[in-house]
Amino acid sequence: MKKIREHLIPSHAQLKDALVQLDALGKDAILFAVNEEQQLVGALTDGDVRRALLKGVTINDPIQTVYQSKPKFIRKGEHDLKKIIAFREGHFQILPVLDKDDRVVNVINLSEMRSYLPIDAIIMAGGRGERLKPLTNTTPKPLLKIGDKPIMEHNVDRLALYGIDDFWISVNYLGEQIADYFGSGSLKNIQIQYLWENQPLGTIGAVSQINNLTHDYVLITNSDILTNLDYEHFYLDFIDQDADFSVVTIPYQVRIPYAVLESQDNAIVSFKEKPTYTYYSNGGIYLMKKSMLDFIPKNTFYNATDLMEQLIKRGKKVVSYPLAGYWLDVGNPEDFNKAQHDITQIKF
Repeated sequence: MKKIREHLIPSHAQLKDALVQLDALGKDAILFAVNEEQQLVGALTDGDVRRALLKGVTINDPIQTVYQSKPKFIRKGEHDLKKIIAFREGHFQILPVLDKDDRVVNVINLSEMRSYLPIDAIIMAGGRGERLKPLTNTTPKPLLKIGDKPIMEHNVDRLALYGIDDFWISVNYLGEQIADYFGSGSLKNIQIQYLWENQPLGTIGAVSQINNLTHDYVLITNSDILTNLDYEHFYLDFIDQDADFSVVTIPYQVRIPYAVLESQDNAIVSFKEKPTYTYYSNGGIYLMKKSMLDFIPKNTFYNATDLMEQLIKRGKKVVSYPLAGYWLDVGNPEDFNKAQHDITQIKF
């Protein structure tokens, strides 16, 4: 993916400067003109330049004479996903993302991304990985490699594939290694901030430290999950159900090798021959309205299941999202070895 600066050009630049940049961008040849405050003022393609040259404009003329003055854009934190889908289906692939002051804060390419979700992602990466010792004696579990990259990098890259670019990572055990590895996120065209747990705060307690989230929706995930979850479908299901909180659930089937009898007052009323029952377990991935985070107590050990229980008691709409795809909690040696095999076989 091209970096944001490769698509930006000063509004006072000349056409010859634009041609150099457009040529370097290749198939992604579109520029966004910005003023001194980095505010969007126009867009320019190689087609715009060719048409201008045919009309007699010279390469020494300023780009203001050529660029489109009302380009399409996305507003950070306010956009409607249906608009993004319409852009994607309408072949508007490369779009600038503006903040509330019209400054360009990102440039997205929908030919390289699957969506652009209005979500903050929080990755819980503070655990000690006791069951994976001795591998975790000197390396935090999120940095153990599955295939050619760390477990957590698979998560970060997939979330970024769906256009999530505002990340928080909660760290504790050997957290400096995680911060050194991912840094600010700029190499992946994302922004990463870190939550430092001075003491264990459970699977969601550290989230109470955040007070400057960008979006109205928040995704929280464990760092040691390997999955090909479709995050856009997960989000759209959340919106369609008008949910307050949604949890990815993993189906498990239990086959009974005998007939199961159903009785009432010692009288058999029916039976099922060798039935199969499906149960759903917690997948460790949650999507919620930002306001739900207000229920997490400050600086207290608190698990995601505690929050779910509290929301249910308060009458909030907590829903299940049964996962049809691949999911693996890489928490023990057996699953760690399974992940090494699966990463070469499963489509991510």
